[in-house]
Amino acid sequence: MVINPFFSAITKTFDRIEHAFEGSKGHRHIGNLLVLVFIFGLLGIQLNRFGLMPAPIAALTPTNHLEAIELVFTLMLVFEVLSLLFSMVYSVSISVGKQVEILSLVLLRNIFKEISNLHEPVVWSEVSKLVLDISALAFGALIIFVILNYYYRQINQPPLSSDDRETAAFIIVKKLIALLMMVGFMIIVAINWWKSLFYGLPNQTFESFYTLLIFSDILIMLISMRYGSCYRVAFRNSGFAVCTLLIRVALITPPLYSAILGVGSALLVLGIRVAYNRYMPSSYQQQRENKRRKQSKDCCEQPIDCVSK
Repeated sequence: MVINPFFSAITKTFDRIEHAFEGSKGHRHIGNLLVLVFIFGLLGIQLNRFGLMPAPIAALTPTNHLEAIELVFTLMLVFEVLSLLFSMVYSVSISVGKQVEILSLVLLRNIFKEISNLHEPVVWSEVSKLVLDISALAFGALIIFVILNYYYRQINQPPLSSDDRETAAFIIVKKLIALLMMVGFMIIVAINWWKSLFYGLPNQTFESFYTLLIFSDILIMLISMRYGSCYRVAFRNSGFAVCTLLIRVALITPPLYSAILGVGSALLVLGIRVAYNRYMPSSYQQQRENKRRKQSKDCCEQPIDCVSK
């Protein structure tokens, strides 16, 4: 079919960005960048401890080596968010799984964030106050990891056919949303890091991003109804949006509650997926869906919105 130039540009732009980050070369470049950031972070911290940094730079550079770990974890999470945005184009279920993955990594990062406030060398009198929080975050991340193992096993449906016109149109719309989300995320990163570096405010990059993600999930759910209003799919997508909301709340709560809410949201995602797989529509629902599909097939005899006339 002949694609409208605007939608063709969206597809090409998205595919190029995806290949740059998700391709083998992209992964190597990202890995190299993370290693360099970690090494130079440690070096900068050590120079600052020796008093060898210029005063303006020293004011922005921490003196605790553990903050280098937090820095590289945060940068890694930025790339994980981009991977999430790529996945949302192809599968809602995989995208939600990526959201939970990012949450588990945030919990692990928060461990280093907690201990980065301690003095070096670390002493038990200071660590003892954080044992409960650190343990909760660590075991919460582990439990989420195990839950995701079972969750991904439940995603057994074949990918949607790229030859289907409605599927192709829906994917193009999701690519446009993903591109807009990337721009929004970069703006969020820039604003939060600027405020964190120069004004000493807490960095809330991922909290802000998950707020944006809630609205995008709802938008995609509403757009998907244009291509079908099956109750099972509507419930799944709505439930996943609620899971995103729970993850957003988990990011702003104290460590213990953050771990509990994180595990709860992962269990909810798994429960929704299992229920979705086992749901058996009534004969009326099945007839209604079959009728809609037949009408949709008949409509495909005519060009759809994304096709030039």
